[in-house]
Amino acid sequence: MSKVCEITGKRAMFGNNVSFSINKTKRRFDVNLSKKRFYIPEEDRWVTLKVSARALKSINKKGISAVLKEARQNGMIK
Repeated sequence: MSKVCEITGKRAMFGNNVSFSINKTKRRFDVNLSKKRFYIPEEDRWVTLKVSARALKSINKKGISAVLKEARQNGMIK
């Protein structure tokens, strides 16, 4: 599976490693993802999502139901 956050849609970025002599080689900045299980009381079920650390903070602040509603409006979740 790809390294994409299922809530925010964050994915890997690409850039350069720059050495002391300013030689540039391509590198990849991966997203800080973790697989996490959430309980949704409205639907009375558990869901497993691959979320970034930023999305996890949003879920802790707003609640899983509000974050899932926003993600559906943005087209991240069906």
